[in-house]
Amino acid sequence: MGNKQTIFTDEQLDAYQENPFKERIVESFSEDGEGSLSFNDFVDMFSVLSEMAPRELKAIYAFKIYDFNTDNFICKADLEKTLNKLTREELTAEEITLVCEKVIEEADMDGDGKLGFADFENMISKAPDFLSTFHIRI
Repeated sequence: MGNKQTIFTDEQLDAYQENPFKERIVESFSEDGEGSLSFNDFVDMFSVLSEMAPRELKAIYAFKIYDFNTDNFICKADLEKTLNKLTREELTAEEITLVCEKVIEEADMDGDGKLGFADFENMISKAPDFLSTFHIRI
């Protein structure tokens, strides 16, 4: 069999290096939650981020990535951090508040002012591009 070597293109490396969630991705997959990856954590990360991983598994880890305070909910503060990372902090505080309120208003099915996993899963089920964007091509 021999050793199989994976070669990453410059484009693939640039895409990862510019990912605003790269630290959160690694933290979410690390057993200690602080970003130290064991070999098994690393393999799990690439399994979930592969194009072949099931939607349900991707949803679990996407939720973990966006749950910055790790309280098992995506609250307004988590959404604010997400928007700031996605927009590279180019939105005003008012714009961020408006978007966060709209997301919670539309996705919060139980009315508790935050998104539980069921709310999140329902929201991404309406996003046809979720599967095509939550992966790393190897």
